[in-house]
Amino acid sequence: MKTPNFTATISVDQTPQEVFAAINNVRGWWSGQIEGDTDKPGAEFTYRYQDVHQSTQKITEFTPAERVVWHVVESYLGFVKHKSEWNGSRIVFEISEKDGKTEVRFTHVGLVPRYECYDSCSNAWGMLINGSRRNLITTGKSQPDAFASA
Repeated sequence: MKTPNFTATISVDQTPQEVFAAINNVRGWWSGQIEGDTDKPGAEFTYRYQDVHQSTQKITEFTPAERVVWHVVESYLGFVKHKSEWNGSRIVFEISEKDGKTEVRFTHVGLVPRYECYDSCSNAWGMLINGSRRNLITTGKSQPDAFASA
C-alpha cells in the first residue's frame, strides 16, 4: 500500500507561464521571513515564521511553466515532538493544461498522515494553496499575510 502524501490541486484561467512565475514569487504568497533566492534552479532559501516553523529548501527541479521541486534540507517545527519531520521531504508543484485551464498540482512528498504535524501542516498548505497563492496567481496581488501559520 502506497503512503499518501499531502496533495492539493487547483485550476485557474492564467497561463502556465503566469502560474510558474507566481509559484516562484514565494514572498508573494507564503508569509514569514524568506531569505535567499526562490526563483533559480539550485538556489536555497530559508523560510521562518516566528518560533513556530523554520525550513531550508533547495530548488532541485525548475522546468519553466511545468514543474518546480523544493527539497527540504533542514526543518524545525516548534509545535510537534519530532521537530525535524520535514527533513528530506519534497515540495512539488506540477503545472499542466487541462480542459482550457491551467492545473496546478501541489504535493508535499513526505508529509504523510502518520506524522504529528500532518493535520496542522496539511490544513495550512490547503489554506495557502487555495488562498494567498491562488490570489497571487489570479489577481497578481501579493497577500502573504492572509494566512500566517503554515
